[in-house]
Amino acid sequence: MDWSPLWISLKIALVSTAFTFIFGIIAARAVMCVKKMRFVIDGILSLPLVLPPTVTGFFLLLAFGKNSRMGAFLNSVGVDIIFTWQGAAIAAAVASFPIMYRTARGAFEQVDSELIDAARQMGCGRVQTFFWVWVPLSWPGIASGLTLSFARALGEFGATIMIAGNLPGKTRTMSIAVYTAMQSGDRETAFRWTAVILILSLSVLVILNFITQSRYRKD
Repeated sequence: MDWSPLWISLKIALVSTAFTFIFGIIAARAVMCVKKMRFVIDGILSLPLVLPPTVTGFFLLLAFGKNSRMGAFLNSVGVDIIFTWQGAAIAAAVASFPIMYRTARGAFEQVDSELIDAARQMGCGRVQTFFWVWVPLSWPGIASGLTLSFARALGEFGATIMIAGNLPGKTRTMSIAVYTAMQSGDRETAFRWTAVILILSLSVLVILNFITQSRYRKD
């Protein structure tokens, strides 16, 4: 059995989750500081959560295709996005970003404002307050978002196949492997990959439940 879809899926999920984590918590904190048009910005950042994955993949093709400005620029510097695992990582990051963003924002909103004021009165700047107060106090919620974002990226299909295709050993993820096996009538292979995905997904949910229960015990 070719295990490359597993390693490709894990690589894509880890890379996309790293970017989602960084930009998700930054966006969550930034939106909290916005007063005007906040609901519009929040809607735009959450849009991939409700759009069909194929529509998300279509927009990514428009953004990174060879006929786009971004695609032409990347090609000029020797960077390929279409039909590469990097493109799949971008698709997974876009699809899982709203989960990290909304979870982090919800966690930030639960932080006691008096603790933030106390940190500022002690001379902490905005950056110090963010890393020393906001993030530690919100960490259980952020960790939950991080776990769910990884699970979402691990199972991404629609946007991935649109921008990265189905290249064996390069962009074929576990979800795409299940689809390919069913298309060719190989139910045994499809069942094996389905079992692997179920085990990994269940492991993620167990970790998430452990984080949640640990949080309630501390409270």
